[in-house]
Amino acid sequence: MAEKNEVKKEENKKDEPKKQGLLSKLREATDDKEEQMMILSTFVRLGILVWSGAILTLAYVDLPEAFKMPKQDLDPTFIASVFTGVLATFGVQTSKKGATSGGGGVSKSDMEKLIAAASQTAPAQTIRIEQAPVKITPDTK
Repeated sequence: MAEKNEVKKEENKKDEPKKQGLLSKLREATDDKEEQMMILSTFVRLGILVWSGAILTLAYVDLPEAFKMPKQDLDPTFIASVFTGVLATFGVQTSKKGATSGGGGVSKSDMEKLIAAASQTAPAQTIRIEQAPVKITPDTK
């Protein structure tokens, strides 16, 4: 009788689906390794964003005395740079008040005027090559 119960338990274990972790669910959802890495990197960036946002908030908020935590005197500059850097990876850009565009306060029309003035004073083109060595030889026909 005990042997039958053990056999039934083993059969029930085989029928039950195994619990999966987050990574195994991710592997199952997408087959492409590149897409899996993109999803994982998004979760990592979200984690860093939440962490830096919480630390940045704690730098400016006084906690109630019930928490019995001493006031933290920290410089939030580094955490703020991490926060804005992670926000930038999601396409969110911060700007100062009074700035009309994301180009440092230079409008499109101002940029066009600068390009036109530069092309008249020095009609040359600069080419930047980031792969060495490069040989430039004249064409002899």
